[in-house]
Amino acid sequence: MQAKNGILVVSFGTSYADTRRRTLTAIETRVQACYPNLPVYSAWTSKMIIKKIEKNTGEKILTVTEALTLMAQDGITDVSIQPTHVINGIENDCMKEDANQLRHLFHSMQFGTPLVSCTEDMRILIQTIADTYQEVRKEDALILMGHGSEHHSNTVYAALDYMCKEMGYPNIHVGTVEAYPTLANVLEFLKERPVKTLHLAPFMIVAGDHAMNDMAGEEENSWRSICERNGYRTICHLQGLGEIPAVQELFIRHLKKIL
Repeated sequence: MQAKNGILVVSFGTSYADTRRRTLTAIETRVQACYPNLPVYSAWTSKMIIKKIEKNTGEKILTVTEALTLMAQDGITDVSIQPTHVINGIENDCMKEDANQLRHLFHSMQFGTPLVSCTEDMRILIQTIADTYQEVRKEDALILMGHGSEHHSNTVYAALDYMCKEMGYPNIHVGTVEAYPTLANVLEFLKERPVKTLHLAPFMIVAGDHAMNDMAGEEENSWRSICERNGYRTICHLQGLGEIPAVQELFIRHLKKIL
């Protein structure tokens, strides 16, 4: 059989159509533009979101298993899988596990790395964040909301927070929704500083449910509400990382390494 290469872009997924268009679809479009001669497929790892979208709109989004099966049927012999996950966490491990179950269908299968996979990635991202949120004044603070995970790779968030200071951005902080560091950790740190205005932004590929509700929501336990109760003027930025061209380019760099 003649060799035929194909690319599979794997994302967690989102039920928010607008942010999906600006992030996941934009990344997939960027990949296709960089490799116009290769077929590009997509898959999501969140079966819950896949079912929700199919129920609400009728659209069928493929799982990793379904996408790889389709690629094999289409004659793809060598597959390169690029995840749009932020860290090498649980979702990425599950994606690899599902994909490796079908490795026998292909001559070769290789995986690109998630967004934050090495020290260089972290430095690029911090500089990108600083450039993206230039309106944040030095006397204000920018708090990035990461998801957080029980996976050992969760240490990336604390490392990012430390590196922000090391790179000369003492007003950029990193917290997580479900792990360490927490928002409470960040606010405790800010108590000793004359900060009056906080900017909140998602450190997630899409500005989906966590950004809309856990970060910017009106509920009393949202980050916005907590910050306001602590006396801060709070500004929310509903922009997913996937919207930023430099972040899209970082995924392309990871893909190029395996192609």
